[in-house]
Amino acid sequence: MDGNRRFAKKRNMAEGVGHEVGFQTLKSMIVFCMDLGVKYVTAYAFSIDNFRRKPAEVQKLMDLMMEKMKHLTEDESFVHQKQVRIHIAGNLELLNPPLRDAAKRLMEVTAGYSKAVLTICIAYTSSNEIVHAVRESCEEKRNQIEDQTKDVSLDLLDIEKHMYMAIAPDPEIVIRTSGENRLSNFLLWQSCSSQLVSTAALWPGIGFWHLVCAVLDFQRNHIYLEKKKKQCNQ
Repeated sequence: MDGNRRFAKKRNMAEGVGHEVGFQTLKSMIVFCMDLGVKYVTAYAFSIDNFRRKPAEVQKLMDLMMEKMKHLTEDESFVHQKQVRIHIAGNLELLNPPLRDAAKRLMEVTAGYSKAVLTICIAYTSSNEIVHAVRESCEEKRNQIEDQTKDVSLDLLDIEKHMYMAIAPDPEIVIRTSGENRLSNFLLWQSCSSQLVSTAALWPGIGFWHLVCAVLDFQRNHIYLEKKKKQCNQ
């Protein structure tokens, strides 16, 4: 979800307004995806690298995320109306305790929904996710060695089940806003056969037709992408 700050700056908006508009855009995109039959959506909200920004800016973003998580937890929010399950993916230990608790609470209250699954990546990078999964897999295998009753070989499935993104299938389309053509440490493990789409639109300015164009582009390349997916899984 790149471009919130630039969107606000171009329109002479107050600091932070771009992120507020970006949140509304996320809600709209979820509805659009559901209308098109897309069940799983993942949004890159806050990278681990973003902690390097000025402390005041980071705190404002943390406060905004806290506000929005509390809002989504409320009964009248759109996630309850649309029955959207929310999953927060990332190294949640890097978040302050109140925000971490709010994230866990949001996941708990939406756990029973299944019409759509929205994964929000916070305190996330793909490299951190991979290291986490390998460590968890090795720890699991170490315990099995001590048990001496199970197969202790380490394979791909052992690692993938410990990924932050294990809740969702690998993405078929990855949309990058703001005209960028890089993945920025996002879903590197999962996107080996994904259709990559770059749009010049800043995140708050992305809309329905951007999504439709991405889906049509994916459909044109579906046979080729399926072939690549089979190669990745071999």
